Amino acid sequence: MTEYTDAFLSNILKRTKTVAVVGVSMNPVRPSYYVARYLSLKGYTVIPVNPGHAGKELFGTKVRASLLDVRESVDMVDIFRRSEAVPPIVDQALDAFPELGTIWMQIGVEHADAAAKAQTRGVDVVMNRCPKIEYQRLFGELRMGGFATGVISSKL
Repeated sequence: MTEYTDAFLSNILKRTKTVAVVGVSMNPVRPSYYVARYLSLKGYTVIPVNPGHAGKELFGTKVRASLLDVRESVDMVDIFRRSEAVPPIVDQALDAFPELGTIWMQIGVEHADAAAKAQTRGVDVVMNRCPKIEYQRLFGELRMGGFATGVISSKL
């Protein structure tokens, strides 16, 4: 697992305004749905990307088939796809968003070659992490010892 400093992650989360979430689900129990929803509730503009749901609406925004269908400026691309699907997503992101700041790969998603390509273009990369979890951890929203951390206290 790649290590990142809290300052690095915090800087990304503070400077990011618009996030394209690739692989977002319409199902509210799926992690991609509730992470995207959480980010939207925290004030980020979330652009959902999923070819299977293109044209539908999620969080008040039309779902796009691919990153190439996004006309807005995007600061971060959050990837909810298998690791082997990452390279073409990173290529699309680099082509579509000249001012892109971050490629973020969710927990369990890593691709060193795609990461290196993005970093060569000056884009920050985070792999095998979740922006929702990092936001909660870094900005004091986790309640230690309770359900919010995924740890059940023996006092319950």
